[in-house]
Amino acid sequence: MFTYPQIDPVIFSLGPLQVRWYGLMYILGFIAAWLLAGYQTRLFQWKELQKHIDNINLVLICGVILGGRLGYILFYNFSYYLKHPLEIFATWQGGMSFHGGCIGVILCGFLYCWRNKLDFWKTADIYVVTVPIGLGLGRIGNFMNSELYGRVSEVPWAMVFPNGGPLPRHPSQLYEALLEGVVLFLILWLLKSRPWQKEKSRWWPHGSMTALFLILYGIFRICIEFFREPDPQLGNVLAGMTMGQLLSGIMIGVGIAIWSWKRKAAETS
Repeated sequence: MFTYPQIDPVIFSLGPLQVRWYGLMYILGFIAAWLLAGYQTRLFQWKELQKHIDNINLVLICGVILGGRLGYILFYNFSYYLKHPLEIFATWQGGMSFHGGCIGVILCGFLYCWRNKLDFWKTADIYVVTVPIGLGLGRIGNFMNSELYGRVSEVPWAMVFPNGGPLPRHPSQLYEALLEGVVLFLILWLLKSRPWQKEKSRWWPHGSMTALFLILYGIFRICIEFFREPDPQLGNVLAGMTMGQLLSGIMIGVGIAIWSWKRKAAETS
């Protein structure tokens, strides 16, 4: 059994203001997305998006935060927040949903692209390959907060989490950081140029990176949920599946539908 490192989730305090590792992970993820999206616009010589890079980053950040918070409220703890509506705004207490953040980013990105006459699928493909960095950092933040830990286990690397009771558990946050962060980023980053290459665009049309992200994230998340402790207020929600598995299954279906649709459109164009 490994010993859980003693980590103070607060980096430092300035009076009532606390700077936390989890918040820092979000900031680093946003910075990475901004830098790598800008790099790709130069690599693929898409000057049209270069003009909007700062504005669209701000819009997407708002989509992540608003969508993530609302997603957690609706998907994971609706009855609680229905009784305590003022706590909806208490984001410092935690409570963010990746699936909600994903929906928020898609909606905000689509509206921005539509209003500014940018190609949504090209834009989505550029940004989606940067998302795993933020995901991986966010899971490390969860680990530092001793939250979203795994199920009770006897594997040699199991840990006793301060907030998880006396029994050792899977460090499922680190599993997610590895699969949803490192592995997913490497796959998408290595394939990112395919939609921009004419000889490969039939098989990899614009939108295929977005579809691949949805499919792979969904698969990775479903697998890891078998090691992650279900949310106590929900448990298993349908046919033995957790809410994370249910939402990830929908993601996989949407990803397959997008890729099929874009492939057919590329073949007939």
